[in-house]
Amino acid sequence: MPAPGDEFNGYVIDSIAGRGGTAQVYLAHRAAGDDTGTVALKVLHPRHRNPENIDRLHREFDLAQRFSHPRIITVYERGDAWLTMQALDGGSAKDLVGTDQSWVIPIKMTALQQIAGALDYIHEAQVVHCDVKPSNIMRTRSGNAVLTDFGIAQERADGPKVPVVQTSLPYAAPEVLRGLPVTAATDQYALACTAVELFDGKPPFTAHTAMKLADLHLNATPWPISYRHKYIPRAFDSIVAKAMAKDPLSRYPTCTEFITLLTHAMT
Repeated sequence: MPAPGDEFNGYVIDSIAGRGGTAQVYLAHRAAGDDTGTVALKVLHPRHRNPENIDRLHREFDLAQRFSHPRIITVYERGDAWLTMQALDGGSAKDLVGTDQSWVIPIKMTALQQIAGALDYIHEAQVVHCDVKPSNIMRTRSGNAVLTDFGIAQERADGPKVPVVQTSLPYAAPEVLRGLPVTAATDQYALACTAVELFDGKPPFTAHTAMKLADLHLNATPWPISYRHKYIPRAFDSIVAKAMAKDPLSRYPTCTEFITLLTHAMT
């Protein structure tokens, strides 16, 4: 793996920006003679350069490249085991999780509104993200939210497809766990889980085992968080409950409609 100061496929490594389970992200810039500014360079660890992870990295790039939206990550270039993308220096939505100060509420709602718009945009293009969660919502220094990581996204242009269950379990919609085709409503469920986590400090369901967590998504009703937080109205719970309905057809028509109702409840 490259280190700060090294040159890598025409980029000079400036610093390490983050580490993941299979890859490392650097801040980098083009070598002398190219003034394109700072980019984020994502490189797979050598031990993780298997066909599955390489395919996921290429998918992340190829799908993101199709979109032109200010709230969706911009990608620039890719190689066999690396890609470059927009450098985002405002942290992620995880930094907002559980913060109760009143001035943070509008920031959380704005982030949710922006991501809802981004999700509706990709849904119109027949793409389902399949991995909506706070760590995949990055923020710019000015505070705007950006949807990232299309590595397990599903295309539905040729009709519904049954995905491999790869999604993050705390945000997994029941239809994913049942092995049914994903739809736009699948991302709405995960966005609702994300909204709960932002305001309650944890996702709607938690458990000590994956089997128990899956069972909760399939059969349990989310606990109303308004009972734990006086500043959250009861309407928050009922709006979220519809977005997390076990039947995808019972959820809201769009993510924007869901978050718009949630915003009105919180103001």
